[in-house]
Amino acid sequence: MYTKTIQIVLAFLLLPVVAGTAIVFAQQPEQSSSGMAKAVNHDNHIEIADQPAALPRLQELIEQALENNPEIKAMQRRFDRVRARIPQAKSLDEPMLSVGYMGNLTPFTLQTDDPSSGRTISISQDLPFPGKRSLRGKVATSEADAEWWGFEQTRRNVVAEVKDAYFDLYYLTKAIGVVTKTRILLEQFTKIAEVRYSVGKGIQQDVLKAQVEFSKLIEQQTILEQRKTIAETRLNSLLYREPESAVGTSDELKPRDFPYSLAQLNETAVANYPHLKAQRRKIEGAQYAIQLAKKEFYPDFSVGFTYVNRPAMPEMYGLTVGIKIPVFYAQKQRPALTEATASFEAEKRSLENTTTVLMFKIRDKYLAQTTAKRLVSLYSTTIVPQSSLSLESAIAGYEVGKVDFLTLLDNLVTLLNYELSYYEQLSNEEKAVAALEPLVGVTLRP
Repeated sequence: MYTKTIQIVLAFLLLPVVAGTAIVFAQQPEQSSSGMAKAVNHDNHIEIADQPAALPRLQELIEQALENNPEIKAMQRRFDRVRARIPQAKSLDEPMLSVGYMGNLTPFTLQTDDPSSGRTISISQDLPFPGKRSLRGKVATSEADAEWWGFEQTRRNVVAEVKDAYFDLYYLTKAIGVVTKTRILLEQFTKIAEVRYSVGKGIQQDVLKAQVEFSKLIEQQTILEQRKTIAETRLNSLLYREPESAVGTSDELKPRDFPYSLAQLNETAVANYPHLKAQRRKIEGAQYAIQLAKKEFYPDFSVGFTYVNRPAMPEMYGLTVGIKIPVFYAQKQRPALTEATASFEAEKRSLENTTTVLMFKIRDKYLAQTTAKRLVSLYSTTIVPQSSLSLESAIAGYEVGKVDFLTLLDNLVTLLNYELSYYEQLSNEEKAVAALEPLVGVTLRP
């Protein structure tokens, strides 16, 4: 009766853990040609032909982040600030209106005995040398475009951070569930060991070892719960919510296809990486700045119109034309040209450095993704199912006295660790893909 009770308890407890694990982890992800993103190779560029189904919960969080994240809002206002400079750069200086008189000390009173006494109204306008205003507008436009791509980079970085926090939270939730199931099972094993020891069929070492493993599981679960709280707080901060706000449940995650090669990712990044686009616009602006600096060697002009009212004599009209002579070009225009040229060269070197660092980052994340993907496949098709069968065999052997209790515990802990590793690598793959997205400038997975 005692042995039969043990069998019933073990079968009931192991059914969701062992059998369920063998079924779930042995399944391969279905790859439907209509439901998965495809990589279309046109000169190694990535084209998203058909996106896989989005994770509804994750998509909702991303939308909240894009709407509420303060960093995104700050970058939006910075872009608005720089964009407002464009019409300012293109406009003329304000005209000068002057009103005066020639007569008595009393304001605007004329001298009756002097016919030249009169009142004057004049207006003048500074005119830059032709082409200067256009170049100033182009410089300002290039700066605004660069700021916009910086804003776009911030948006993509925030989305990647949301995905990273989300998938980290997914792993921790799954890990806590696995540890909880294992702890319940180990608690039953501990009771069985205690009963066998009390009737003289076991040894005290089995009981002590089971208690130690049980305490280790409690410790592991405590750490995982702490990490989960931190992950939730991080996600709430990205969404600009209270740290204690409920995050909700995660979508169920399964292995997904990733059909892009490293060459495709590199080519796409060179064409679409927002930071590179911003850097190119800065280079373009620096080129316009050089042209503008050269234009500054040419003189600016001013024109003016004057009206003179003299009651004792006919009214007079005057027209003036002025020219600014750049006689101090050695201290002003020439250093300005040197400055603009140096800025252009600096921006070019920054572009080269950004490209080099980008290639490294893409390769690093790509290797992380491919490694995690191989491990997920290995765990789901081989290691976890084998560990499940090994635990089943150990349970059967323990019931008939062919396997000791320490071997049984070892098999249980081994299965636990591999299950945790499976979910960790599944999360790591998604996090690597999420980190690739802001680098290549396109959405690889919704």
